[in-house]
Amino acid sequence: MIVNIDGRFVAEEEARISIFDGAVRFGDSLFETLKSKEDRIFFLENHLDRLELSARLLGFPCDRGAARNALLECAARLGAPVARLRLTLTRGAASGLSFPPAGAGRILVTAAPFAEPTAAERAAGASCVLAPNRRVNPLSHLPQMKRGNYADCLYAADFARRRGAREALFVDAGGSVLEGATSNLFAVVNGTLVTPAAGETVLAGILRARVLAGARALGLPVREGEIPLDQLYRAEEAFLTNALIGTLPVATVEGRPLKRGSWAEILLAHLEAEAPR
Repeated sequence: MIVNIDGRFVAEEEARISIFDGAVRFGDSLFETLKSKEDRIFFLENHLDRLELSARLLGFPCDRGAARNALLECAARLGAPVARLRLTLTRGAASGLSFPPAGAGRILVTAAPFAEPTAAERAAGASCVLAPNRRVNPLSHLPQMKRGNYADCLYAADFARRRGAREALFVDAGGSVLEGATSNLFAVVNGTLVTPAAGETVLAGILRARVLAGARALGLPVREGEIPLDQLYRAEEAFLTNALIGTLPVATVEGRPLKRGSWAEILLAHLEAEAPR
């Protein structure tokens, strides 16, 4: 693993931040997970746009140029065919409940090799379970963000692993499916691509936006709206998206097989082709 802290490369075993950093004490951090492949970071500027917006809404220090440089340097130094990059912003160390001065902010980047889903895994599809907990937003007056306060997703993802599933899907009080612990959800219903609307409990994923744009470009009607669980079971196909896996078909939910289609594969090819260098 390659580690860069505030623009300086450090050995993995020497990477550390203060125990008084808000990221440690309160989970007060922002992060982005990105993929690099064939010497390019997929949708880098889109990720930085979202990070800057979140930082502005929460008053986080954010040096976009320094973050970009650290990501590019880490990907280049790792030199893996495919890599998982993690960018984290913290406010730095402080006492009590006061924010530290803006100059105390930290930029943390890690890079490690990543194994994309194989052709066989894509053909088999993802098994999903329903999360036993609810998707929450501690800042309910603001959109869902990639924040270090990630316990709801952590517990749901662990539940899925213990059940032998790849992903846990959050369901709201009305019985509609929202998203996965680490992914957005899409379903093709009556010839229309449907995904839950981004907002307080659904993340505006980078791949989510690109899939919607790709579907429109390819002539597939799209709609942002609720996906009741019974509708998901009847869908013509369903798939998950995130920055690392691209699109991945859903094979089962709670052991119940879903229909399979071709749009997940078509849209994945479109995303790979359009990813800016």
